[in-house]
Amino acid sequence: MAVELECKIRVDDHDSVRQALKAAGATYVGRVLETNRLFDRKDGSLRASGRGLRVRSTVPLDGEAPGTTLTYKGPRQSSTFKQREEIEVHVDDAASMADILRALGFVERFRFQKRRESWRMKPCLVELDELPVLGRFIEVEGPDEATIRTVLHQLGVERPQPIQESYVSMLTARADAAAAGIVEFNDQ
Repeated sequence: MAVELECKIRVDDHDSVRQALKAAGATYVGRVLETNRLFDRKDGSLRASGRGLRVRSTVPLDGEAPGTTLTYKGPRQSSTFKQREEIEVHVDDAASMADILRALGFVERFRFQKRRESWRMKPCLVELDELPVLGRFIEVEGPDEATIRTVLHQLGVERPQPIQESYVSMLTARADAAAAGIVEFNDQ
């Protein structure tokens, strides 16, 4: 069982973080446009139990793109940072994967996009995220809380205020986003 541990914080802009990443010797991986499609059972029981099923596709804007993935997310575990079981596999075709899920009785409940810039700061992965409606965030994923805190300190984030909510939860809490069920960039 793989467990994802990350700290997500809201920021006004990414410029100072990007400069700190460069100064710390982090390795730039690439920038992508992600489309995240969330599936659930017809009765909504996955989300109600704190679990998620996602098909994520990426379009490279520069650098490397991770491709398309199918991801299961388990319920949140007790932690200062966001921690939950994660099982992920690479798939060749997002549309076909979505068709398979629908054929199995799952329903696409929500779709959203984000721009993501990825950096490797061993042993952590640092993501600079921008979402329509919500704004900008930093996510630092790592092996343990102490390592994540060390990376945040190197990035100039002294007192992080971790956000436990997923982007999906934040978006669906917004009436305008929840009503549409689709949150995408308009400037593509």
